[in-house]
Amino acid sequence: MEIARALICKPKLILMDEPAAGMNDQETLEIAKIISEIRDVLGITVLVVEHDMNLVMSISDRICVLDSGKILAMGIPEEVKNHPEVIKVFLGDEAHA
Repeated sequence: MEIARALICKPKLILMDEPAAGMNDQETLEIAKIISEIRDVLGITVLVVEHDMNLVMSISDRICVLDSGKILAMGIPEEVKNHPEVIKVFLGDEAHA
């Protein structure tokens, strides 16, 4: 509902804070599809603050990872996913094994 409300104003940019919070896997897939369509079909920039790394990796052109308010890594998803500090702090070594 909040996304629809934001789209009414025909924005150039939408900021989403934890759009997948409290969602199950299926709902997260749906929100990923919606976010991608907003970007690809409507041409609206979407800035997402999210801790669900699978969602972030699936919808992002560029990612900025913060840790304690400092930029840890910035780049395309593949670069960020393979960044040693991101692996250590957020993804865990076992996720990358």
